[in-house]
Amino acid sequence: MAETRLIVGLGNPGKEYERTRHNIGFMVVQRLAVELNLAFKASSFTKGLVAQGTKGQPVCLLMPVTFMNHSGIAVKELMRKKAIASEDLLVVTDDFNLPFGQLRFRPQGSAGGHNGLASVIEQLGDDHFSRLRIGVGAPNGSSTDHVLGNFSKEETKALKALVEAAAEGCQVWLTEGINIAMEQYNKRKNDGK
Repeated sequence: MAETRLIVGLGNPGKEYERTRHNIGFMVVQRLAVELNLAFKASSFTKGLVAQGTKGQPVCLLMPVTFMNHSGIAVKELMRKKAIASEDLLVVTDDFNLPFGQLRFRPQGSAGGHNGLASVIEQLGDDHFSRLRIGVGAPNGSSTDHVLGNFSKEETKALKALVEAAAEGCQVWLTEGINIAMEQYNKRKNDGK
């Protein structure tokens, strides 16, 4: 039987965080669930909402409800329960070091100052998993205020297309793998390629 692949969107639970920059990971996996015709349900074995189905192989989508800084707890529980290997994991997260709208897939690496990624790495004891970083632009002041703030009016206009592109990239990762996803989506924003 094919290995189960897991795509985790990072974010914070609760209405007040719903449209914040830090929750773009949630937005992407919610969009992906719609595209794959899957429904999120509360899980009995992990601290998160899980959607399960197939896309050529078994796939799980996860939105941890532990708050960002403890995201790794839910990821570890689900991976243990489903016997999912690190190489079959993709974590989708915001990144204020990238310009708004830029997508960057990576096969592994550090947390880069992101507390959600740091929690996943700490819980798994491993940074050899794919990640999709989504640019939310640089903060003017406090990085915490920036990521916990809502998108600007201008960004909001472009948000739907960005979330759709990221969800599409996740499907490429699922079906074609990390190298093809990197090749297709890691273009610099506005470089005309």
